[in-house]
Amino acid sequence: MSGENRTTQAGFVCVTCGYAANAHVVGASNIKRAGLVLRDVARAA
Repeated sequence: MSGENRTTQAGFVCVTCGYAANAHVVGASNIKRAGLVLRDVARAA
């Protein structure tokens, strides 16, 4: 992730595709996705 994606403390704009959202929402989504991956790995073991 590029530091340029954070336009302000609360703003996020992807420098690759232009996706824009609240930075906290983007962070929460990333944490959720990582948790789901870990859950799926644990279930597969």
